[in-house]
Amino acid sequence: MKYPYKTREGGATVTVFVPYDCGNRCPFCINKEEYACLDGFSAEKIMESIRRLDAITPYCDFVFTGGEPFANLPVFQQMLDCVPKTHKVYINTTLPVSKITSEDDIVEFTRRNRDKITCINVSRHMQHYVVESNDGLLSRLAVPFRINCVLYKDYPAEQLVPYLERFYKVPGASIQFRFDYTATTPENLYDREHDKILADLKKISRYTGLDGCRMRCGFHFDYKGMELTYHKTLPYSTIIEKDPADGVTYAILYDVLIKQTGEIHSDWDGTVMDVPAYEKVVFEPYDLAVLERVEKVG
Repeated sequence: MKYPYKTREGGATVTVFVPYDCGNRCPFCINKEEYACLDGFSAEKIMESIRRLDAITPYCDFVFTGGEPFANLPVFQQMLDCVPKTHKVYINTTLPVSKITSEDDIVEFTRRNRDKITCINVSRHMQHYVVESNDGLLSRLAVPFRINCVLYKDYPAEQLVPYLERFYKVPGASIQFRFDYTATTPENLYDREHDKILADLKKISRYTGLDGCRMRCGFHFDYKGMELTYHKTLPYSTIIEKDPADGVTYAILYDVLIKQTGEIHSDWDGTVMDVPAYEKVVFEPYDLAVLERVEKVG
């Protein structure tokens, strides 16, 4: 059954999957199989979809991910140029350095786009699933950055402090630890009693509070003045819910996806979006709220 769309003020976050693979084999990545065959991948069609969604929600956030956004800087620049400055732009990357793309190339790219890029989310896992560039590159970036680390299954908890110390030395660094979202459920999204990651982080850093919404939450910490977040999100982006005010059942969207082919999806499971219906989307206030705040004592 099809339901009319509803989303938060500003519009659902648009996640853009670039048409370029990465050389990594992260076990928690659900996108890897899609890059096994590049047939039908099109930067041009992706840009068409960017323009179409910008016309519907001109103030939504854009997230470029993959694959690897920095695999082809010239074409990535064309994609960024399609996004007007009314949007915040985030990039998920490993900051790959190769014979084709040097550290200086990446730094220059961030300088050229410093007025457009809101934040670069850099994958740096405790277990080495990715080929990493030099940590010194992080402090050279001309835009804000954050370290993303998935704590997957039996992660080495004894390495948490050495990991934090590694990035504590990098000016401007903050860290977001992420729960394996393929294992997140409505029942464990806000669970505290049985959450090992939450317990481990409370042992080594100061807990400062919690924010969240229907779909995701963030537990916040302070480590020697460095900001830490423990992020959990559900593995889907649509919630079916009846609005008590008007009695209408809506498909409430948190994320919209532009796939590598340019096709627009309304969820992570291959659901193709009814774009003309999204042009009539109903907006509601974003339900993300501060749920708990712990003030520093002393």
